[in-house]
Amino acid sequence: MAQATIGNSEFDRDTAIRPRVPGEGDGGAPGTTAYDVDLSEGWTILGAVNGGYLLAVLGRALGAALPHPDPFTITAHYLTTARSGPAVVRVQQVRTGRRLSTGQASLFQFAEDGTEVERIRVLATYGDLGALTDDVRTTAKPPAMPPLEHCLGADSVPPHLVSELTGRIDLRLDPATANWIKGEPSGRGETRGWFGLADGRPADALSLLLAVDALPPTTFEMGLPGWVPTVELTAHVRRRPAPGPLRVTVTTRNLAGGFLEEDVEIWDTEDRLVAQARQLAVTPRG
Repeated sequence: MAQATIGNSEFDRDTAIRPRVPGEGDGGAPGTTAYDVDLSEGWTILGAVNGGYLLAVLGRALGAALPHPDPFTITAHYLTTARSGPAVVRVQQVRTGRRLSTGQASLFQFAEDGTEVERIRVLATYGDLGALTDDVRTTAKPPAMPPLEHCLGADSVPPHLVSELTGRIDLRLDPATANWIKGEPSGRGETRGWFGLADGRPADALSLLLAVDALPPTTFEMGLPGWVPTVELTAHVRRRPAPGPLRVTVTTRNLAGGFLEEDVEIWDTEDRLVAQARQLAVTPRG
């Protein structure tokens, strides 16, 4: 099977947006650009649409509406659970400058009575990743991980934890942070793995928004199975990734009061930190 390319892949088709003609039922305030989208069932977990996939959908709409091409930072608040099916994304420009532009966007779906329900709201700043300087001063180091072929694929995951999303990504977990698979969680709040799209599509800035929320939650390795709904997620895209699989690390340092944080780093094959994220999520009830 031929490898998918950027612009011609399942991910691109399932994040595709269709502009509405202004004034024809767009329902937004003046200056709003509206897009129709069909949220694919292929990116769901237990019927709920994955938060990283939603972030990528809104990221594509923002990139279409703003004068700069690439997400630099995007903060999302997840308001209600999104399901597969039709949705509307509305984007407003907040500020446009020479180097950066800022916009806000919301995704809406429809209740049984036809009223709109807001699922997710984001505020984002866009720029041009290709215009960044090469000056890097960092103490961050790429994670030490086994080679991809020595990590655990989807066939190692218990069947009851396999979701529709599982078939869309090529995820290989570091065995040292996947003891939960054999029923022996270590208690540490850490997950590491190699990440790619199942059809071989190369990574880009948009797919990094998916990758920041694609690994199993750290709570699995902490011995807390169950759904971990995201409350808020902020992602920073630092570089366009080099070709090849990405290394993703997710860590939790503080679980308290029924909530936890997950800090994410994504590294490319050239040992560059290409994306970072932090989210606040609800602790599963066990």
